[in-house]
Amino acid sequence: MNERPGSWLPRLQEVGERLAEEWVSARRPKDEESAPAPHELRASDDDRERFVQVLQDAHADGRLMLDELEERLGVVYSARTLGELAAVTADLLPAEQQPLNLDGRPVSAFFKKEQRGGRWVVPAELTVTAMFGTTKLDFREAILQNRRIVINATLVFGGLEIHVPEGLEVIRVAKGSTVRLTKQPTEPGAPVVEVHTTNFAGDVKVKEPPRRKRRR
Repeated sequence: MNERPGSWLPRLQEVGERLAEEWVSARRPKDEESAPAPHELRASDDDRERFVQVLQDAHADGRLMLDELEERLGVVYSARTLGELAAVTADLLPAEQQPLNLDGRPVSAFFKKEQRGGRWVVPAELTVTAMFGTTKLDFREAILQNRRIVINATLVFGGLEIHVPEGLEVIRVAKGSTVRLTKQPTEPGAPVVEVHTTNFAGDVKVKEPPRRKRRR
C-alpha cells in the first residue's frame, strides 16, 4: 500500500513517546511514588492571582456570567492545592494556555521541537528524549518539586535547551565526569539541576539571564 511521504512520522513520534513513559515508570523508585504529586502541592498567592486574571478575562468577554465569576473566585481564594486551582479554568482555555501546567510526563521530541515552560511543576526526576529534534525546558517561572532536579536526557542527533533564572545551577553528568554549565555564581545550598546525558551527536545548551552590572 502506498503512503504519502512522511506519513509515518506521527506514528513514530507516538511510539517513541509511549516507550519513554513506560521506561520512566519502570525505573521510578518506590519511595518516589509516595512523594506529593504536582496537583497536591500547596498553592501560593501568586498562583491564585494568575487564575483570578483568567476568570476576570472570561467574564469580560462573556464566557462567564457574574454569578459564575463570583463562584469560581470563591474557589480560587479558598484553594489550598495547585490541583484545586487547575480545575477552575479547565473549561476556559486550551491546555497550552492554562495559567498552570501540572503535566509531569516525559518530554519527547521525535523529528520535531517540544518545549515546556511558563508556570509548570518540575518533578524531582524528569526524562527528556530528543531524536532528530529539540527539547526546550524553561525554568524561569517553574515550581521545583525538589531542590535537586535530575534530568535524564537521551539525545540522538538532538538537542536540549535549558533556560534558567538567577540562582539556579545546572551541571551535566556524562561518562563519570561532571561539568558545570551555568557561568554565573550561585549561593551555597542553591537549587541544582543535574542533567544526566546519553548522547549520540547531541548537545545541551543553557541560557542564563544577563549579568547584573555592579554598582560602583
